Amino acid sequence: MRSRGLLPVFSPQALHEAEAARHADPERSGDIRDLRHLTWFSIDNDDTRDLDQLSVAEPLAAGAARLLVAVADVDWLVRPGGAVDKHAAANTTSVYTAAGIFPMLPEVLSTDLTSLHEGQERLAVVVDMLVAADGTVSESSIYRALVLNHAKLTYDAVSAWLDGNGPAPSQMASVPGLEAQVRLHDVLASKLRQWRQSRGALNVNTIAARPVFKDGQLVDLRPDEKNRAKDLIADLMIATNGATARFLVDQGFPSIRRFLQAPRRWDRIVALALNHGVQLPALPDALALDHFLSARRLADPTGFADLSLAVVKLLGSGEYAAAPALPPGAAKAGANGLGHFGLAINDYAHSTAPNRRFPDLVTQRLLKAALASEAPPYSADQLTAIAQHCTLQEDNASKVERQVLKAAAAYLLDGRLGDVFDAIVTGAAAKGTFVRISSPLLEGRMVRGFEGLDVGDTLQVRLVAVDAEKSFIDFERA
Repeated sequence: MRSRGLLPVFSPQALHEAEAARHADPERSGDIRDLRHLTWFSIDNDDTRDLDQLSVAEPLAAGAARLLVAVADVDWLVRPGGAVDKHAAANTTSVYTAAGIFPMLPEVLSTDLTSLHEGQERLAVVVDMLVAADGTVSESSIYRALVLNHAKLTYDAVSAWLDGNGPAPSQMASVPGLEAQVRLHDVLASKLRQWRQSRGALNVNTIAARPVFKDGQLVDLRPDEKNRAKDLIADLMIATNGATARFLVDQGFPSIRRFLQAPRRWDRIVALALNHGVQLPALPDALALDHFLSARRLADPTGFADLSLAVVKLLGSGEYAAAPALPPGAAKAGANGLGHFGLAINDYAHSTAPNRRFPDLVTQRLLKAALASEAPPYSADQLTAIAQHCTLQEDNASKVERQVLKAAAAYLLDGRLGDVFDAIVTGAAAKGTFVRISSPLLEGRMVRGFEGLDVGDTLQVRLVAVDAEKSFIDFERA
């Protein structure tokens, strides 16, 4: 982490400042609504303790619904310019490695005081949306509120229940109205997703590696696959982030946007589609690409994850950028050119995870200033510098996570030299050609026989070298 410009430990000043927050008087200034009575709930991983958002919904006439998403008010305990804020501004993200988690904020905050724990009253910034029957967010407003998480649900349990493969989570019986809430959320998420996909949002299925420990020892790297509940929350957060961006535009405020430009390697995506007998347009076309992906998901469900991986690698990474305030009358969707190709959204601002992403905390401060009729707390130049630094540090954090994961993978592969694996090419550039095997789920470098390979190609590879200390995993074509 240090070699990548990331801080692995908090300063004594930051820890002292975070601990002192235990004694802070609850903030009650301004217009703060009391919404504790609503059936708020969260869905997250089984072991997640830094809960950033809750939601609740209300069915309306003609298939419409009102959707409220409450985001933890982290700003009230993490003041700009303090020691905690400086650490968060330096790292800009929590770093999740196979060796442990390095949170952006001290745990006394992120997993306690600013986390939306079950049964705890918390301050939040609420994004209140009207979702029409066709999945469009036709209206939205933002305000501050006091909320209460009535049920901490988990992705796996909710997904199994919704799919009919498991019992209802225990909280369904103890929290009145919770079952109806989750089912309404599932319907809303589906409508929001279908609307985005009608505009070209990409329906991909990527798989991440999850370290598995037994008695304190690493025993495997298994796929952490998407499921129905994860998709549900993702769809709600995408809608929330879009409404947040539009609110700041309407208020005449600058903002930090998350954007993904059209893929530079569209020609390779065209070639991959042609391998399956599909001709994509010569220029990037998200709608055409999603039609191709949806057809492949139905035709080859088992191979779709590999195709998704190839497409995601070719799309590239998202970035942060500052969007200037627009004069009255000039604000319109996409006016700043910061659209997100993969999500088919023109205005998109990360706002729903202020405990673990600094851009979200910055966005929260902008929102609260707008709600209080104050001047923006950041200048356009400051937001530009923050956006550039967040993009850089996100990339550095990803490199740290990959390097530690490869060290774990090399540890698991010790003693398996000469073994042959099925693989898919995940990277092909001047710096090297990389492949991913599925069991254990990991990536390594091709050192021989890589000529002519490109992203998305499948082949068999032989393990020729591993070095856990240097995070080296080397393959050759088998």
